[in-house]
Amino acid sequence: MGAEYCAKAYRLIVLLDEFDMGIPLILTWARIALIPVFVIVFYLPFKWASAVCAGIFLLAAITDWLDGYLARRLNQISAFGAFLDPVADKLMVAVALILLVQVHPTVVFTIPAAVIIGREIAVSSLREWMAEIGERASVAVSTVGKIKTTVQMIALLLLLFNEPIFQIPILEVGLILLYVAVFLTIWSMVVYLRAAWPILMTDDV
Repeated sequence: MGAEYCAKAYRLIVLLDEFDMGIPLILTWARIALIPVFVIVFYLPFKWASAVCAGIFLLAAITDWLDGYLARRLNQISAFGAFLDPVADKLMVAVALILLVQVHPTVVFTIPAAVIIGREIAVSSLREWMAEIGERASVAVSTVGKIKTTVQMIALLLLLFNEPIFQIPILEVGLILLYVAVFLTIWSMVVYLRAAWPILMTDDV
């Protein structure tokens, strides 16, 4: 039985290799595949659903870090992986924000959700345009952007869990961190725009 499983695993590895599917890219696809599962669990009418939903989001966040680390470690960096990885991240974040706004349909939740999603659209469009003119490196991910992503992930994780831990009001803490993420979101967008501004104002492009 063990030999049979090993043979199947080997055939799967060979098949993935034929499609140029290294482990980092598999993890990225897995993160995308988790999104419908994440949505379904979010709507389950059980008390434990919020904890499982938060667990799925945490798993997605871990694979986000892991696929980048493995891509560098295993030298499996590809153009398609570089494209798909941020797409997977933005999809999960956008879906989480939309679901949270539905549960908390107030201006307090709607404004940060709109700012974060709007920023992702604006910066993604900026990067795409800069890549078209060969200036992609001018808007590379900044340190502020990485900090923003970390704070944003922690905030969403707490808001999805939404259960007190040792009398700590998780919802309130998550909301405060979400607004910190909004501040960092605007800051990082300004950094990208400042880097691209001289080119944006050039008539020769």
